[in-house]
Amino acid sequence: MQKPKPDPAGPGQESVWNYPRPAVAELTDARIVIEHNGLTIADTTNAVRVLETSHPPNYYIPPADIAEGALRRAAGSSYCEWKGAAKYWDVVARDDLLERVGWSYPNPTEGFRLLRDFVAFYAAPFDRCLVNGEEVRPQPGEFYGGWITNNIVGPFKGVPGSRFW
Repeated sequence: MQKPKPDPAGPGQESVWNYPRPAVAELTDARIVIEHNGLTIADTTNAVRVLETSHPPNYYIPPADIAEGALRRAAGSSYCEWKGAAKYWDVVARDDLLERVGWSYPNPTEGFRLLRDFVAFYAAPFDRCLVNGEEVRPQPGEFYGGWITNNIVGPFKGVPGSRFW
């Protein structure tokens, strides 16, 4: 399959087609907030974002900036060829249980040490996920966890026909 034509990036925008492959992790001071069922699940300016060609950023949040009692270990695991073995998390927000909506790397590979025990979340299950006050749109496709903001342009992996990008 042919690589898609990148959308034009305007001033202050990033194209996911300029992100590296393999992926990289970098510190960000962006304010990341997750809200659900009237609670703030997470609020941080100490996140790590992961950038990978064709994917909007994933944001990994330090455990200290996640509401106490919000995380519950979920069943299952997966393996990323770059980051290593992941474990999954449920989120409890009052009487609402969101199953397997977060993941983390307790022992990431050398290039991703910044991620150790930080937790990333899918945006779609929550009432609101924000980056610097802007509500994000979830990356298309059920498997992917990227967060799309107005300063990120695609097209994004996860749309129909993108399986082999």
